[in-house]
Amino acid sequence: MVKKDKSEYIIQAVSHALDLLEQFHDDVDELGVTELSKRLKLHKNNVFRLLATLESRGYIEQNKATENYRLGLKALELGQTFIKQMGLLRQAKPILEKIVEESNETSYVSIYKEDHVVYLDVVETNLTVRVVSRVGSRLPAYCTASGKVHMAHMSDEEVDELLEKINFVQHTPTTIVNSDAMRAELIKVREQGYAFDDEELDLGVRCIAAPIRDYTRRIVGAISISGPTMRISNARTESELVPLALKAADELSTRLGYPK
Repeated sequence: MVKKDKSEYIIQAVSHALDLLEQFHDDVDELGVTELSKRLKLHKNNVFRLLATLESRGYIEQNKATENYRLGLKALELGQTFIKQMGLLRQAKPILEKIVEESNETSYVSIYKEDHVVYLDVVETNLTVRVVSRVGSRLPAYCTASGKVHMAHMSDEEVDELLEKINFVQHTPTTIVNSDAMRAELIKVREQGYAFDDEELDLGVRCIAAPIRDYTRRIVGAISISGPTMRISNARTESELVPLALKAADELSTRLGYPK
């Protein structure tokens, strides 16, 4: 008996549904039936049926104000299930807890994805004044400590390509919005081994981040410590938080098989 190629078992309707879900990427938050019909080269009736099916299962939801469609909570849940299965997240949790125990500031683990930083997990301080949790958020890499950690370890060619397409936004007076200044900042990060966000995304918030490496020596994420400027002084950053972030990142890298 001749074994069939797996492509012969593909169900077209399922393939179309997955194609539809994959249209929501990068900065595409919402799409209408007409736009999806054009992108998928399917009749509007077929697109509407796909949307109705996915909406009934929670993978798609409709914005009642615009009548456009966006990803539903089930898509997030599926993604989080995958994330929880990653070794990075499993190994990171106790280390994040240890950071908070020692510093009483909020700690994060994050990854770099399509020019943005995505925060995967957090352990929060129990202090009343704290940084709002950003788990699941996609934030611009150029104005976050974790993002600068990833950018600093790219090749010169990758940095040049990235800086050409970044749409710099002046979030605060200290946001770096100049390519030359950003290059200088990335050189500094590479040399010192950690990155510092001095109210560059949010006023009143500072953050320190250090790189996480795996057994291939590749940077696979960043550990960061965030807090209000009233507690994250320059003196405390240098004497306590930078060593703590570097130690935590080193411990997590070791757990992921990074050879010393």
